[in-house]
Amino acid sequence: MCPEWRRMTRPTTARGLNRSTGVFLVGFMGSGKTTVGELLSRRLGWRFEDLDRRIESWQGSPIPTIFNNHGEARFRQIEHEALLQLIREMASEPTVAALGGGTLVQPENRSTLEESGLPAIFLDAPVGDLWERCQSAEEERPLARDKNQFQQLYAARQKLYLEAAATIDTTGKDLDAIAAEIASWLALAQAR
Repeated sequence: MCPEWRRMTRPTTARGLNRSTGVFLVGFMGSGKTTVGELLSRRLGWRFEDLDRRIESWQGSPIPTIFNNHGEARFRQIEHEALLQLIREMASEPTVAALGGGTLVQPENRSTLEESGLPAIFLDAPVGDLWERCQSAEEERPLARDKNQFQQLYAARQKLYLEAAATIDTTGKDLDAIAAEIASWLALAQAR
C-alpha cells in the first residue's frame, strides 16, 4: 500500500487548493462512477467531468480505438496529461471528477492526485456484479473481455482503490442514495 495515496485522500488542503474545489470518484469499471458523478454534481451544483470522456473528446477516438491503435502504455500517457489539465481546472471551478478504472495504477497519477489535496471516494461492488454491468453495457470495454482476467485485474486494483478517503458499497443501492451518501461525507469532511 502506498502511504502517499493514503495521505492524498484525506480531506486536507495542499498547494493552495481548498477542500471545496472537488472530489474524485474512483473504482473499477462498471462501478457507476459516471452515473453517480453526474447525479452528485447536480446535487452539489458543481461541474461534472469524466476523465475517459475528456480523453475521447481530446483524441477524437473512443478509448477502445486508442487501446487498439496505440496500446495501453500510450493511453496511460494521454490519461496522465488529461488528468493534469483537469486538476488545474478544478482549482477554479468546483468539480466532481470520475476517473477511469485504471487511472490509479500509474504512480505518477497517484502522485498528481496527492498533490491536488482533493479527496477520492471509492465506489465498490462485488466483482461479479461489476462483470455483469460491463457485459450489459452498450460501450465496449477493452479490459472486460475475459471474466477470469477481469477478476484478477479487479483484485490487483482493489488495493489502490481502498486507499481512498471513503469507500461506498454500491450494492443494491439507488443511485440517488449513493450520491446523497457522498454529499453527506463531503459535508462532514468540510466541517472538520
